[in-house]
Amino acid sequence: QVQFVESGGDRVQAGGSLRLSCTTSGITFGISTMGWYRQAPGEQRELVAQITSEGDTVYSDSVKGRLTISRDDAKNTLYLHMDNLKPEDTARYFCTPDYFSDYDGPAYWGQGTQVTVSA
Repeated sequence: QVQFVESGGDRVQAGGSLRLSCTTSGITFGISTMGWYRQAPGEQRELVAQITSEGDTVYSDSVKGRLTISRDDAKNTLYLHMDNLKPEDTARYFCTPDYFSDYDGPAYWGQGTQVTVSA
């Protein structure tokens, strides 16, 4: 059974830091390109950062230099270290592999974890 469990979200002040985690099961994590996505109220879900099985990373322009994606294949876990957080980072954060990202529904996405950044 495919499952994604995101955690680590919190309410912080601007300039603060957080580390998000996503534990996965039911997928071949070690060979998957994994991504962190976020969705703010009234907005479409957007890709924040992505990491290949070789460790190559891609970031959206809005987070480049502030967020760092990493992975622990032994633990089937994806991380997102967030520094210098801004109010515009406020959103619900999700993880999923790239081959699931075009689909909707609980078979492809977890519950997410909420990040709220106050000015």
